[in-house]
Amino acid sequence: MASPQSRGVIFIHSAPRALCPHLEWAVGRALGYAVSFDWSDQPVLAGSRRAEFYWEGAAGTGAALATAIRGWEHLRFEVSEDPSPRSDGGRWLHTPGLGIHYAQTDTAGNVVIGEDRIRYAMELAAGDPAELQHELQVALGAAWDEELEPFRHASDDASVVWLHKVG
Repeated sequence: MASPQSRGVIFIHSAPRALCPHLEWAVGRALGYAVSFDWSDQPVLAGSRRAEFYWEGAAGTGAALATAIRGWEHLRFEVSEDPSPRSDGGRWLHTPGLGIHYAQTDTAGNVVIGEDRIRYAMELAAGDPAELQHELQVALGAAWDEELEPFRHASDDASVVWLHKVG
Protein backbone atom coordinates (compact mmCIF):
# COMPACT_ATOMS: atom_id res chain seq x y z
CA MET A 1 0.00 0.00 0.00
CA ALA A 2 1.37 3.40 -0.97
CA SER A 3 1.96 5.90 1.82
CA PRO A 4 -0.44 8.83 1.89
CA GLN A 5 0.85 12.01 0.30
CA SER A 6 0.91 15.31 2.11
CA ARG A 7 2.08 18.84 1.50
CA GLY A 8 2.96 21.88 3.49
CA VAL A 9 5.09 24.97 3.81
CA ILE A 10 8.42 25.80 5.41
CA PHE A 11 8.70 29.39 6.58
CA ILE A 12 12.23 30.39 7.44
CA HIS A 13 11.45 33.58 9.34
CA SER A 14 15.05 34.53 10.09
CA ALA A 15 18.36 32.85 9.41
CA PRO A 16 21.90 34.25 9.33
CA ARG A 17 23.16 34.57 5.74
CA ALA A 18 25.88 31.98 6.29
CA LEU A 19 23.27 29.40 7.33
CA CYS A 20 21.07 29.72 4.23
CA PRO A 21 22.84 27.17 1.98
CA HIS A 22 23.01 24.69 4.87
CA LEU A 23 19.23 24.98 5.36
CA GLU A 24 18.63 24.28 1.67
CA TRP A 25 20.91 21.24 1.87
CA ALA A 26 19.16 19.91 5.02
CA VAL A 27 15.68 20.37 3.54
CA GLY A 28 16.76 18.77 0.27
CA ARG A 29 18.20 15.81 2.13
CA ALA A 30 14.95 15.35 4.08
CA LEU A 31 12.88 15.57 0.88
CA GLY A 32 15.21 13.42 -1.21
CA TYR A 33 15.91 16.03 -3.88
CA ALA A 34 17.84 19.30 -4.19
CA VAL A 35 15.95 22.48 -3.33
CA SER A 36 16.62 26.15 -3.82
CA PHE A 37 14.92 28.81 -1.71
CA ASP A 38 14.06 32.30 -2.89
CA TRP A 39 15.77 34.26 -0.09
CA SER A 40 15.01 37.86 0.81
CA ASP A 41 16.22 40.17 3.55
CA GLN A 42 14.43 39.99 6.90
CA PRO A 43 13.88 43.65 7.89
CA VAL A 44 13.10 42.81 11.53
CA LEU A 45 16.61 41.46 12.14
CA ALA A 46 19.52 43.07 10.29
CA GLY A 47 21.77 40.61 8.49
CA SER A 48 19.22 37.81 8.42
CA ARG A 49 17.27 36.29 5.55
CA ARG A 50 13.80 34.83 5.14
CA ALA A 51 12.22 32.35 2.72
CA GLU A 52 9.09 30.28 2.05
CA PHE A 53 9.16 26.86 0.45
CA TYR A 54 6.16 24.73 -0.51
CA TRP A 55 6.80 21.00 -0.32
CA GLU A 56 5.08 17.70 -1.11
CA GLY A 57 5.95 14.31 0.31
CA ALA A 58 4.79 11.32 2.28
CA ALA A 59 2.75 11.86 5.42
CA GLY A 60 5.18 12.67 8.22
CA THR A 61 7.49 14.73 6.04
CA GLY A 62 6.74 17.84 8.13
CA ALA A 63 8.29 16.18 11.18
CA ALA A 64 11.32 15.09 9.14
CA LEU A 65 11.79 18.64 7.86
CA ALA A 66 11.49 20.22 11.31
CA THR A 67 13.99 17.68 12.66
CA ALA A 68 16.40 18.36 9.80
CA ILE A 69 16.59 22.11 10.41
CA ARG A 70 16.18 22.45 14.17
CA GLY A 71 19.16 22.92 16.40
CA TRP A 72 20.89 25.78 14.61
CA GLU A 73 21.39 28.92 16.64
CA HIS A 74 19.69 32.15 15.57
CA LEU A 75 17.14 30.30 13.42
CA ARG A 76 13.40 31.03 13.52
CA PHE A 77 11.16 28.80 11.45
CA GLU A 78 7.74 27.28 11.02
CA VAL A 79 6.89 24.02 9.25
CA SER A 80 3.32 23.07 8.48
CA GLU A 81 1.94 19.80 7.16
CA ASP A 82 -1.61 19.69 5.87
CA PRO A 83 -3.78 16.82 7.05
CA SER A 84 -4.36 14.00 4.59
CA PRO A 85 -7.16 11.43 4.50
CA ARG A 86 -5.20 9.08 6.78
CA SER A 87 -3.02 11.44 8.86
CA ASP A 88 -3.34 14.51 11.02
CA GLY A 89 -1.83 17.82 10.11
CA GLY A 90 0.92 19.38 12.15
CA ARG A 91 2.69 22.62 12.89
CA TRP A 92 6.26 22.96 14.18
CA LEU A 93 7.44 26.33 15.48
CA HIS A 94 11.02 27.11 16.48
CA THR A 95 12.72 30.13 18.04
CA PRO A 96 16.24 30.37 19.47
CA GLY A 97 15.02 31.13 22.98
CA LEU A 98 12.05 28.79 23.19
CA GLY A 99 13.19 25.81 21.15
CA ILE A 100 10.64 23.77 19.23
CA HIS A 101 6.89 23.43 19.70
CA TYR A 102 4.66 20.90 17.96
CA ALA A 103 0.89 21.03 17.65
CA GLN A 104 -1.57 18.83 15.79
CA THR A 105 -3.84 20.71 13.38
CA ASP A 106 -7.25 20.02 11.88
CA THR A 107 -8.41 20.48 8.29
CA ALA A 108 -8.99 24.21 8.84
CA GLY A 109 -5.50 24.71 10.28
CA ASN A 110 -6.67 25.08 13.87
CA VAL A 111 -4.48 23.71 16.65
CA VAL A 112 -6.02 20.64 18.26
CA ILE A 113 -5.23 19.99 21.91
CA GLY A 114 -5.59 16.36 22.87
CA GLU A 115 -7.60 15.07 25.81
CA ASP A 116 -4.51 13.97 27.76
CA ARG A 117 -2.89 17.40 27.42
CA ILE A 118 -6.05 19.10 28.67
CA ARG A 119 -6.22 16.70 31.63
CA TYR A 120 -2.57 17.44 32.40
CA ALA A 121 -3.23 21.21 32.30
CA MET A 122 -6.19 20.78 34.64
CA GLU A 123 -4.11 18.67 37.02
CA LEU A 124 -1.32 21.25 37.13
CA ALA A 125 -3.78 24.09 37.57
CA ALA A 126 -5.41 22.38 40.57
CA GLY A 127 -8.46 24.64 40.40
CA ASP A 128 -6.52 27.88 39.74
CA PRO A 129 -8.07 29.52 36.64
CA ALA A 130 -4.97 31.65 35.96
CA GLU A 131 -2.74 28.56 35.99
CA LEU A 132 -5.16 26.70 33.70
CA GLN A 133 -5.07 29.60 31.26
CA HIS A 134 -1.27 29.56 31.39
CA GLU A 135 -1.08 25.81 30.71
CA LEU A 136 -3.51 26.06 27.79
CA GLN A 137 -1.46 28.93 26.34
CA VAL A 138 1.61 26.68 26.52
CA ALA A 139 -0.30 23.86 24.78
CA LEU A 140 -1.39 26.25 22.02
CA GLY A 141 2.16 27.55 21.49
CA ALA A 142 1.20 31.14 22.32
CA ALA A 143 4.74 32.17 23.30
CA TRP A 144 6.10 30.90 19.96
CA ASP A 145 3.37 32.69 18.01
CA GLU A 146 4.04 35.90 19.92
CA GLU A 147 7.76 35.79 19.18
CA LEU A 148 7.32 34.85 15.51
CA GLU A 149 4.53 37.29 14.67
CA PRO A 150 6.75 40.31 13.86
CA PHE A 151 8.87 38.10 11.58
CA ARG A 152 5.82 36.75 9.75
CA HIS A 153 4.66 40.20 8.67
CA ALA A 154 7.97 41.91 8.06
CA SER A 155 8.13 41.58 4.30
CA ASP A 156 8.67 44.88 2.50
CA ASP A 157 6.27 43.81 -0.22
CA ALA A 158 3.52 42.56 2.09
CA SER A 159 0.28 44.22 1.17
CA VAL A 160 -1.50 46.24 3.81
CA VAL A 161 -5.28 45.95 4.04
CA TRP A 162 -7.03 48.94 5.56
CA LEU A 163 -10.39 48.20 7.11
CA HIS A 164 -12.93 50.98 7.44
CA LYS A 165 -16.12 50.98 9.44
CA VAL A 166 -19.08 51.44 7.15
CA GLY A 167 -22.38 52.90 8.25
